[in-house]
Amino acid sequence: MVSLTKNQTVSLSKQSSAINQLHFGLGWDPIKKKGGLLSKMFGGGSDAIDLDAGCVLLDKDGNTIDTIWFRQLKSRCGAVVHSGDNLTGEGDGDDEVILVELAKLPAQVEYLAFTVNSFRGQSFNDVENAFCRVVDQAKKELARYELKEQGAHTGIVIASLRRNNGQWDFTAHGKACSGRTIDDMHADIVATVVR
Repeated sequence: MVSLTKNQTVSLSKQSSAINQLHFGLGWDPIKKKGGLLSKMFGGGSDAIDLDAGCVLLDKDGNTIDTIWFRQLKSRCGAVVHSGDNLTGEGDGDDEVILVELAKLPAQVEYLAFTVNSFRGQSFNDVENAFCRVVDQAKKELARYELKEQGAHTGIVIASLRRNNGQWDFTAHGKACSGRTIDDMHADIVATVVR
């Protein structure tokens, strides 16, 4: 397993012999807030953070082919499937998962951009231990990116996959953006991912 830093790229084909199905896991924890009885009674002590994982399929020029997120859990081509929305971030491990069957992707898909948004508008100052990871069909973790930065932003282009002569490269981006939905971040996604 390769632990990536911001803007680092790794060839997934060098990490696993036969990649055909990938599991992209996203995890996070809400920062534990201190609050007394009154703040809990009036909603100030809530620890729930609703982050949403998303995936945008792009062609080589950055045009959107399809968008997968909690409002559309499966791509039209059937290659990308979202596990569903986790509204709190509680618990260990992956909070949301996006499964990708590489062989089913249309030939014009050059990039898969993976994003994280705070639909309720909570900032990443309220989040800790955020990460994304890539796991192959044999359950081997190929790459992991721990998101260290916090801030007032509400979205992140966290990572991307790119076709590279029949193989796939995974890049950790960690690009902070504004936007409560994946659609709000389109310009940032294209500027970050398409090279």
